[in-house]
Amino acid sequence: MSALEVKGLCKRYPAFSLENVSFSVPEGAVMGFIGRNGAGKSTTLKSILGLVHPDAGEVTVLGKSFREEEQYIKERIGVVLGGEGIPTCLTAPQVGKVMAGIYTNWDAAAYADYCKRFELPEKKRYADYSTGMKMKQCLAVALSHHPKLLLLDEATSGLDPVVRDELIDLLLDFVRDENHAILISSHIVSDLEKLCDTIAFLHKGKLLLCEDKDTLREEYALWHGTAGQLEELDKNAIVSRRVTAYGAEALVKRELVPAGSTLTPVSIEELFVLMVKGENVR
Repeated sequence: MSALEVKGLCKRYPAFSLENVSFSVPEGAVMGFIGRNGAGKSTTLKSILGLVHPDAGEVTVLGKSFREEEQYIKERIGVVLGGEGIPTCLTAPQVGKVMAGIYTNWDAAAYADYCKRFELPEKKRYADYSTGMKMKQCLAVALSHHPKLLLLDEATSGLDPVVRDELIDLLLDFVRDENHAILISSHIVSDLEKLCDTIAFLHKGKLLLCEDKDTLREEYALWHGTAGQLEELDKNAIVSRRVTAYGAEALVKRELVPAGSTLTPVSIEELFVLMVKGENVR
């Protein structure tokens, strides 16, 4: 069963539109959501949570929709939305007491353990936290009511490399349970490459790619050559391309380029940069 199913999601604003976004996150999987600021990642996540009302489309979480089973779903989702959602006047222990009254599955012992693990001070108010501390406080809350699905928006933002690495290990432990799943957005693409099974790439409100990470590596590659050689390639082979004064490069489908072409494996970060900066030909 899919932990999360998004079908034909649309949301229109005067200066931006989210257009027909569809994807699913199976149980036991981690999907990475990448895209520039303003691409529509947060709008998508807030639509999933019912915080934004889409103009069209359908979202189901653990087989249920928010319209039908809002409380059931909220109990089973752990959420981090860029540090939002924590009362700024509260200390970490006070946050725990508030959350105990919200979640029926709240685990005070687990929360205390996460606070200790994340080195959250007991007497400092949330308003006085650094960006990284705020993120760790939100993560402690998200993980302490035994969720089935984690929705994480820039959860590694503001964390130093050591803490980010510890967080990735923590999330990998979480998803080892085949009934758990994660959807995570991040600008730190290297984190997603370590963590995710599937990568969804959102650009200007459109979902350009949604592929298994290993499939991306097997089916796509970076092609290098001259502008003239680029024009000779099968147009169906080219996903995105970029021409500079020093030559040309393109994200291509391996099976559609001639044998002997200069190809190198594509990292998720290279794919992201080329899709954003290059000319998309789809």
